[in-house]
Amino acid sequence: MTTTGTDVAGGAVGAAARAVELTKVFGEGDAAVRALDGISVAFEGGRFTAIMGPSGSGKSTLLHCMAGLDSPTDGKVFIGDVDLTSLSERQLTLLRREKVGFVFQTFNLVTTLTAAENITLPLDIAGDKPDPGWFDQVVDSVRLRDRLKHRPSELSGGQQQRVAGARALVSRPEIVFADEPTGNLDSRSGAELLGFLRSAVDDHGQTIVMVTHDARAASYADRVVFLDDGRIVDEMIEPTTERVLDELKKLET
Repeated sequence: MTTTGTDVAGGAVGAAARAVELTKVFGEGDAAVRALDGISVAFEGGRFTAIMGPSGSGKSTLLHCMAGLDSPTDGKVFIGDVDLTSLSERQLTLLRREKVGFVFQTFNLVTTLTAAENITLPLDIAGDKPDPGWFDQVVDSVRLRDRLKHRPSELSGGQQQRVAGARALVSRPEIVFADEPTGNLDSRSGAELLGFLRSAVDDHGQTIVMVTHDARAASYADRVVFLDDGRIVDEMIEPTTERVLDELKKLET
């Protein structure tokens, strides 16, 4: 078992999400791959956590299980006090819609909708309306005020990813999961998105968990959790690009 965080099994104080003895196995028999190997970890509310590790270390699998996008083979996953492994598929869909925001490497925008319509799409699907004041705050924080009527084809890659970031936050989710959100962006656009995520934590108390392979991106986080071979092998508080690079070099040797 690998454990990080405080009193994980009993419910870490202030944890927005946590895993207890989380195991994920793909395949069967001799072809089985243990992507996650008994991980226990807590992600504190109101903080920005990065998950890093070599290719195949299990970081994206961990994020997908934490977000309810994939089912663990064993163990438990909690969003707040709700055990995702106890929910039906319908209950899980509702929880993701109401409590979780997502930012992926691919923007996943609807090409026929404007930026504003893409931002409010999750709320529209749920039959809810955005809070006008909060919508304005989110739009202004990603500097999209003058692009709201534009469709994705009329936006740069960085602008499209900022639309995706705004969409993740507009419903005020309890936690946002970001999977390589800067992977398709140039350095300037990536820095803009990371600055937006950082300000969402600092200015609005948002909780963000981000998988990344980029040490510079991880330096925006409050904490980095390092995986290797499906286990948590280290963590770092107040990371810098240089310290993260040094840790990654150790894992890859």
